[in-house]
Amino acid sequence: MTKKERFDFVISWFEQHVPEAETELLYDNPYELLVAVILSAQCTDKRVNMTTPAIFRRYPTVEKLSKASFDDLFPLIRSISYPNNKTKHLIGMAEKVVQDFHGEIPHTVAELMTLPGVGRKTANVITSVVDKQPNMAVDTHVFRVSARIGLTTHAKTPLQTELQLLKYIPEEKVHIAHHWIILHGRYICVARSPKCGECGLTPACKYYNTVVKKEVAKTSLRALPHQSTKK
Repeated sequence: MTKKERFDFVISWFEQHVPEAETELLYDNPYELLVAVILSAQCTDKRVNMTTPAIFRRYPTVEKLSKASFDDLFPLIRSISYPNNKTKHLIGMAEKVVQDFHGEIPHTVAELMTLPGVGRKTANVITSVVDKQPNMAVDTHVFRVSARIGLTTHAKTPLQTELQLLKYIPEEKVHIAHHWIILHGRYICVARSPKCGECGLTPACKYYNTVVKKEVAKTSLRALPHQSTKK
């Protein structure tokens, strides 16, 4: 199977079986989404969604958040991973948005990356979710799943993964493909024991066809009755 054929199969399968896919983070506007994505780094969406309501009640706008003190904000995100850094990032992000962008969350990757706590992945998430811009955010799920299936080849960094995916995914499908791959990695193609028996992508999956099928064949051979060579 060629790389293009593999991409075509995967995209077609997702379009048929997962026609709608979106972030599992809960938000009502770009400000809330940005806060949630910053908090989600190395943390589950479930934990973030349990945490953000209290933050948004106390700081409903970026202007309010820009005036928060560390001591006031920190207790609200204590249960999130790396709460010290994320508290500083959120306050710094809000201050810069107010000072440099007139209180409006910027909508380009370059501008978003000038904000504290916002790297390329976060900027890609914001722009693809808010405006459906063709930007591919690469987190651990996207990095792992893309390599397993064979969508990427010898990609050593998130940027290499991003560029390889963008080469084959049609521009108008990039924003949803990001969610397809993330959710697939979160629930089916999990890190330690991928659920290949539940996966509809196995016909095109490089890992399944080069690793799993061989292991199944070996297990089947071992299970066969031993036949003696003696007459």
